[in-house]
Amino acid sequence: MNILVIGSGGREHAIIDAIARSPKNAKIYAAPGNAGIAQLAECVNIKDTDVEGVVEFAKKKAIDLVVVGPEAGLAVGMVDALTEAGIKAFGPTKAAAQIEASKEFAKDLMKKYNIPTAGYAVFDDYAKALEYVKKEGCPIVIKYDGLAAGKGVVIAMTLEEADQALKDMLVDDKFGDASVVIEEFLDGPEFSFMCFCDGERVYPMEISQDHKRAYEGDKGPNTGGMGAYSPVPIITKEDLEYSYNNIMVPTAKAMVKEGVPFKGVLYGGLMKTKSGVKVIEFNSRFGDPETEVVLPRLESDIIDIFLDIVDSKKIEEIKWSKDVTLGIVLASKGYPLDYKKGFKITGLDGLDSKVFHMGTKMENGEYFTNGGRVLFVVAKGKTLAEAKEKALADTEKIKCDNLFYRRDIGHRALNK
Repeated sequence: MNILVIGSGGREHAIIDAIARSPKNAKIYAAPGNAGIAQLAECVNIKDTDVEGVVEFAKKKAIDLVVVGPEAGLAVGMVDALTEAGIKAFGPTKAAAQIEASKEFAKDLMKKYNIPTAGYAVFDDYAKALEYVKKEGCPIVIKYDGLAAGKGVVIAMTLEEADQALKDMLVDDKFGDASVVIEEFLDGPEFSFMCFCDGERVYPMEISQDHKRAYEGDKGPNTGGMGAYSPVPIITKEDLEYSYNNIMVPTAKAMVKEGVPFKGVLYGGLMKTKSGVKVIEFNSRFGDPETEVVLPRLESDIIDIFLDIVDSKKIEEIKWSKDVTLGIVLASKGYPLDYKKGFKITGLDGLDSKVFHMGTKMENGEYFTNGGRVLFVVAKGKTLAEAKEKALADTEKIKCDNLFYRRDIGHRALNK
């Protein structure tokens, strides 16, 4: 088999790692890939939003399956174009990917089908939005209504923070020209519930918990994620059953009713509040960094899963290991704001943990930093404490002058 994975981050490295474990011994290509992915796949210099380039390459190389990793590729209709060209593609259509690409679409869908979420209002006018915030009071959540690489959400604890976020999004168009969704602030532990979905059938994956804040103690600005672990002990079997039956399955059915059936990975960013589990957000693809701690626990053949989802064929069982995984992100100093690239990385050889590359490049046989989040060290253990100890030990062996990381990943579960 010939398989092409679209994307260049840690998520795609984890997807490719899972494909490489399949007994099918597929030839794997990555577009554009990264320095770590290059150890497992042939990287080709095609952007993750270059629809024509991907279709042309897939035809030329007789690709049997394309897996689209990033939201940007889905939002420009990569899956639609590949399907039209007769090439099997794993991921939702452009219309179905709206569940992530438009916060307003997602909130309206949840309201219409009674899927539990925070109360909200939508604005494209700065003055009206500020007036609403003053009336509702803080804390309050402000979300840019479009794709913003995980950075378009501000939890404003004060009116000043809310005002700045509204200016950034509605006056200065920091992320683009779109409206904002203002939501009530919900409190409680968050967890990520990813499911394979072939329309109405929904197959749950193991859950994980991400750490969004840049610094230890959950301080600092929101990032794309500084670490994660799986499973999440604070989330009970009953919480999961409720989330599956009252959130994930009804959402998949709602998408079918709306004429935009969802195929691919439906990601529920959920929160366990005092009044039950509620939706914080939906994503239309594998999460990053959650994928890197969830897929190493997958024991079934991921190629079979991908093909069955694309072909709408019922999956009898998906097997997961009982291992606990915990991963620590090494990020460039200054991330998620301004940071420099091009710093040499050493110490990557002989580690027990899996190291997924998020933003690296190779020059003359040496690795260098090439992004905000650079590496993700993922360890397995029988317990969370064991997995954390292993991940920290290996993280400390990696040497680079311009990387930082959090030492407290998993603290919500470990410090109960």
